[in-house]
Amino acid sequence: MIPERWVLASASPRRRTLIQLLGHPVELLAVSIDEAPAPHEQPTACAARLALAKAAAGARLAPDALVLAADTVVDLNGAILGKPEGMQEARAMLQALRGCPHHVHTAVALYNPWRDELLLEVATTQVWMRSYTDEEIEVYLATGDPLDKAGAYAIQHPGFQPARMVEGCYAAVVGLPLCHLARALRRWGWSPPEDLPTRCQSTLEHVCSVYPDILAGGGNRRSKSPAGQEAP
Repeated sequence: MIPERWVLASASPRRRTLIQLLGHPVELLAVSIDEAPAPHEQPTACAARLALAKAAAGARLAPDALVLAADTVVDLNGAILGKPEGMQEARAMLQALRGCPHHVHTAVALYNPWRDELLLEVATTQVWMRSYTDEEIEVYLATGDPLDKAGAYAIQHPGFQPARMVEGCYAAVVGLPLCHLARALRRWGWSPPEDLPTRCQSTLEHVCSVYPDILAGGGNRRSKSPAGQEAP
């Protein structure tokens, strides 16, 4: 059992668009936490910790609601690329990613007050960037889009289109792995729409081959813990 009231602890318009595909009303609740990585923190651990922190912050503001939160980390050979602090850092990130493969880890944390329980899903997707030019970087920087994105890019940006290939959940790179979220909710007795994968692919204009495995429980990490304890 889960509460009827759902809250998304995020101000991200991309996550707002994706979560609406679940077909359940969701309130938006922006939370503020320190998103700086801890010293020597691994990328997946960082994404999980921050998602759990956002869920905890949301639960304090909406104690009667099912709280959903997410965090995305770009991982370039073990180095965490967060949101750039300015154009210079954004430029450096895009240059470092150019022509290279990297991983994107998006953690989703859910808090159910009726069960006093947290669920955590971590989706990892490998992305190969194309060899875009310095001129293309400058044009993209001029849009201002990179400044609120982990790794300084939006994979779905229609003008820049930075990626040439993706292996894994594309929605996770956008910011919210819907199938991971759906299978977590299913553990609490909520049934996702049968056409959720179709809705996601249509919205993102991306053909997905991994959703059957994810919805069946395969791929990437799942865990749960009582409230107040960080999931491993």
